[in-house]
Amino acid sequence: MISFDIDGHRFHLRAAAVIAEEGYVLLHRLENDPIWALPGGRVEPGEPGAAAVVREMLEETNEHLECGELLFAVENFFEQGGTPQHEVGLYFRATLRPESRLRDKTVSHKGTEGDKALEFRWFQFAELESVNLHPAFLRTALAARSTTVRHVVQGR
Repeated sequence: MISFDIDGHRFHLRAAAVIAEEGYVLLHRLENDPIWALPGGRVEPGEPGAAAVVREMLEETNEHLECGELLFAVENFFEQGGTPQHEVGLYFRATLRPESRLRDKTVSHKGTEGDKALEFRWFQFAELESVNLHPAFLRTALAARSTTVRHVVQGR
């Protein structure tokens, strides 16, 4: 994975899926963590971002998805565990296969990341303002349904 320490910062290259349908978006979090995010993970060296999204969903949920066009390129600055973080995020439009168990919007779905439990849940766009979603710009940007790529700098 592309994640390393440099000049007092932890740098990450992350790719994530924007899975939206019927006025809902799929988010995930570590079980019982207060912070929600778009499903995805860190890109491996030599791996295209879209391929990382497909791989991460397969690893975490055993589900296949189709990864589409890039929606957001995000420079995200935050602190975690007392260490400044510098994350570059690539956010792609993605769709689940018609038979996917994750399409059920009435329940939370289980996943895993290594030995950690994950929760996947659908949220209506209208309720995102009250969700602890990070990066925070997503609370409004996801509902806007833009058709052009946006560059976002969050946290500076």
